[in-house]
Amino acid sequence: MACVGILAPGLVGGAVGAVCTRAVSSRLTPSTVRHLTLSSTMKSNRKTDHLERTASVVRREVVAAAKVCGAASESPLVKSLRLLIADKDFSFKAGQWIDFFIPGVSVVGGFSICSSPRLLEKERMIELAVKYANHPPALWIHNECALDAEVAVRVGGEFFFDPQPTDPPRNLVLIAGGVGINPLLSILKYSADLHREWANKRSGCEIGTIKLFYSAKNTSELLFKENILDLVNEFPEKIACSLHVTKQTTQISAELRPYITEGRITEEQIKDHISNETLFYICGPPPMTDFFSKQLENNHVPREHICFEKWW
Repeated sequence: MACVGILAPGLVGGAVGAVCTRAVSSRLTPSTVRHLTLSSTMKSNRKTDHLERTASVVRREVVAAAKVCGAASESPLVKSLRLLIADKDFSFKAGQWIDFFIPGVSVVGGFSICSSPRLLEKERMIELAVKYANHPPALWIHNECALDAEVAVRVGGEFFFDPQPTDPPRNLVLIAGGVGINPLLSILKYSADLHREWANKRSGCEIGTIKLFYSAKNTSELLFKENILDLVNEFPEKIACSLHVTKQTTQISAELRPYITEGRITEEQIKDHISNETLFYICGPPPMTDFFSKQLENNHVPREHICFEKWW
């Protein structure tokens, strides 16, 4: 189980196109790691940088080389990346993030992984999506990153879903605001993978139902909506979603309309899903995560069943 109240790196995760033609070296040399991390503790122009905000958060030891294998636009402000990571010692749990080291950029990025751990196991790939910002790593991804660019990554974070075969099935409620969808998409995709394995082989982990509440300004900023609806349609008895838009000014398409609510996610909607078998995962801007975490506690949900991560 993830810990409650982890302060997050705060960018995103997503799906991309082009295929890699060659792998990079799976391990970095000491001199390369030193080059990548030499100035990593310097402050950026923001209030604090990713490494400072997450200094006390658990990280894996492996710093792995990665190569950019694809890039695409998820929205006008969000660019998604697919990274090839050959190092077999590199792994992550659904919901975790990475330290993102860029040669020549002193500031280390922090981006949530939005793909399932199964994609890494099968294809040695992870997926990210990064919102445009003046932060140096985000600027590099939007303005300079090209196919075959080589970077390095390290997994961190205590916000994750990692059920074990001996665990009883749990229902999940995922609450996302804006780019906070990214680690929750990883959890959603991983849950779908686990359900396929259970349905096909009766092995692995049995999961309960999953309800995603996801809010953004408008439908163009609802990232991964096609991926989400594909999973809802594939597993109608297991996965459901409620998509919310708060500042929609254009007509909502017919295919999206059944899933869209105009207005914010409400406390009453979340209360309908409270039970002893339900785990709550929340990721979004600090006011949203604070509000729902507090409301769940006020409704007697055990703290160990409330997992949240804030993006900044």
